[in-house]
Amino acid sequence: MNRKTKFLPGNYFHIYNRGVDKRKIFFSENDYRRFLILLYICNNTEPVDLRALFNKGLTFAEILSIKRKETLVNIGAYCLMPNHIHLLITPKKINGVSNLMQKLFTGYTMYFNKKNERTGRLFESTFKSNFIDRDEYLKYLFAYIHLNPIKLVEPEWKEIGIKNFDRAKILLEKYHWSSYAAYLDKSDRDPLLEKNAFPEYFHKGKEFSDFIDDWLKYRDLFTKV
Repeated sequence: MNRKTKFLPGNYFHIYNRGVDKRKIFFSENDYRRFLILLYICNNTEPVDLRALFNKGLTFAEILSIKRKETLVNIGAYCLMPNHIHLLITPKKINGVSNLMQKLFTGYTMYFNKKNERTGRLFESTFKSNFIDRDEYLKYLFAYIHLNPIKLVEPEWKEIGIKNFDRAKILLEKYHWSSYAAYLDKSDRDPLLEKNAFPEYFHKGKEFSDFIDDWLKYRDLFTKV
């Protein structure tokens, strides 16, 4: 498939994909961990023997501490949801995005199909991408991506507003499968992220928290970007 989008270094992109027929792609914590491991390991210009790596019996943290020679893209934010994923990236190589996505989705599909004794596609055709052409849009995506888990408890919050603000904030802080905690300074440095490759919108965790609060309280902001 020929893409109209050219993933040129120095530009920013929102990458997303979901399960075929909107099916779930994550059923357990191990599924989420495997995807994050693949996202980390496959973001590498050097080939990796995944089978040998997983046979070593390394922990999740140990795998995410493995040194990579050179990465294909810089990741600024991510969120894994039960049936879809979001990434905010900027390429470092001309074919970096396509190479990473091919390895990532192929690797996870092979793992998922073997585990669940199924065959065929897991994701909807190829991944989707949006070119980020404005600074306002780029900053907005830090909210959009990280706020996705709210749908798990309040599916219509953007239409009718948040019913329980405190519950929503607690959910975001405890959700393990996004980069939210890394921006609150409540986690160790997230090895998946390269924040220096993105504008420094949030100098402190409090600034990020206030930014998210604004989006939660004023849902109409989504219509202005």
